[in-house]
Amino acid sequence: MELILKQDVENLGFKDDVVTVKNGYGRNYLIPHGHAILATSSAKKVLAENVKQRAYKEAKLIEDANAIAETIKGLDIKIASKVGTGDKLFGSVNNINLAESIAKSGTTIDKKFIKVVGGSVKRLGKYQASVRLHREVVVDINFEVVAEK
Repeated sequence: MELILKQDVENLGFKDDVVTVKNGYGRNYLIPHGHAILATSSAKKVLAENVKQRAYKEAKLIEDANAIAETIKGLDIKIASKVGTGDKLFGSVNNINLAESIAKSGTTIDKKFIKVVGGSVKRLGKYQASVRLHREVVVDINFEVVAEK
């Protein structure tokens, strides 16, 4: 089943991509939840026209995303967390904590666009995360989890 995505779908594609999925997934999940529409010939023509009109706007979005990426790369992010015996944390540090730390520096990024490599962090140390600012702009940032004083 061929579908046109109306919004970004995790592990499938980005908005306005034409994707092929199994019938049940498309019919029972993507279409009813408003994530996609059927890729008929008329829908594909409308999509092509919209993509043409959006090309200029897209260039501006990519430029803005690159500017944000440069500011994020320059950040020295340290997340303070309570520590138990050794270097083990009480709880964990995840994308929500990282989004809050980035927001303190003045750049707001939605938590769903941040992926911590290896999932949540449960020990002190240096780690890496991937931030997707645009479908073509993905930046890797380093952060450190330190003991709370």
